[in-house]
Amino acid sequence: MKYNYIKRVYIIFTDNLISKINNIRRDRMIKYEEHFGINIISTNLNNSTNVDFLTEDIVNDVEKFHTSIDEYKKTPLVKLDNLASKLGVKNIFVKDESYRYGLNAFKGLGGLYAIFRIVCDKLNLDYKSTTFKDLQNKDIKEKLKDIVFVTATDGNHGKGIAWAANKLGCKSVVFMPKGSVLARAKAIESMGNSTVTITDLNYDDAVRKAASLADENGWYLVQDTAWEGYEDIPNFISQGYTIMAKEALDELNELGIEKPTHLFIQAGVGSMAGSVLGYMVNRFDKKPPITTIVEPATVACIYKSAKADDSKPHAVTGDLQTIMAGLNCGEPNTATWPILRDYASFYASCPDYVTARGMRILASPLKDDKKVISGESGAVGAGLLSMLMEKDEFEDIRRDMGLNKNSVVLIFSTEGNTDPKGYDEIVYDGRNFSPFI
Repeated sequence: MKYNYIKRVYIIFTDNLISKINNIRRDRMIKYEEHFGINIISTNLNNSTNVDFLTEDIVNDVEKFHTSIDEYKKTPLVKLDNLASKLGVKNIFVKDESYRYGLNAFKGLGGLYAIFRIVCDKLNLDYKSTTFKDLQNKDIKEKLKDIVFVTATDGNHGKGIAWAANKLGCKSVVFMPKGSVLARAKAIESMGNSTVTITDLNYDDAVRKAASLADENGWYLVQDTAWEGYEDIPNFISQGYTIMAKEALDELNELGIEKPTHLFIQAGVGSMAGSVLGYMVNRFDKKPPITTIVEPATVACIYKSAKADDSKPHAVTGDLQTIMAGLNCGEPNTATWPILRDYASFYASCPDYVTARGMRILASPLKDDKKVISGESGAVGAGLLSMLMEKDEFEDIRRDMGLNKNSVVLIFSTEGNTDPKGYDEIVYDGRNFSPFI
């Protein structure tokens, strides 16, 4: 059986020096023939967007809240020395979020913090001095028992919202897009006090449905994407996500590493990616690691927006399908898009087999490397890194990215096997196999 691998890809570079001298922007386009359906572009770094809602002081407040929760503990930062040696880089670190709050994914970080801020605002509490334990007071719980939080989700975010609401004695209503895995719906219901509906809508329309019902019923919409007139709560969610980035950098510092040279981070609407990158922009004085934003090829709204090169967010529409359910989002978060636009170095759209490859690599550790159970939305960064470093066809791109024997690479595995059946089919049975085998 033969395959036609080659696709035409464009990588866009801007000559910053000439732009500065002539006060104009002049793009020169370099063509590459890339293989295996992976598209990568690079645009000039703007470094102009203010990221003042993700400052170190704000993140310290978020950390203070999370550390007041009994279940809080740092998730592992896994050092894969043997994989790094095989791929030809100095270090590979994987932040394993499958251990977060017993939720098998990172999403509880954002949902719980947003609900906390909503409750503090409703009860006129100072969020800087209020702890999660304070909200367990019987009198406070009595005031909160009739609150309903509503959201749309592919699974992980909804599970986090249901968990957080239940912790405070509140109710939640969760809408899921068509094609959602039943196991993920049942996982949300298992959190308690939650009504879960798998709709016949795509993700973005499910978000609109949740927003409409929130208005009609006086519920609180807790959605991890922003639009005009709805920015505060999504920003609270993004602030909550920063904890995994702060933990990772603090853990690296304990190993004597000030900062990674490269960051591979996946995006759906871009809330988590913008959160992590934005925090690093502030922590490293607008000099974050060389960052690649990674998305499913069929739902690459950040990639599409970067490629349009007009500074605006652009949606991907239609019947959107990918095994990366957590990244199956067609419309960028308008609050975090400017961060990704101005501070990311590369944008990649990847077929599903790339994340399946990453899942298998992380599940099959070399020598004494530790195994990482990473789900479909968690492993695409690892899969892309392996392709870039192992395939000769990517030699020019990895040179432009500065990936070499001195590179210290940080990857976030944002979920575990949230769909156990699907995970086994990919890792054990070879579903979504690589096209070059």
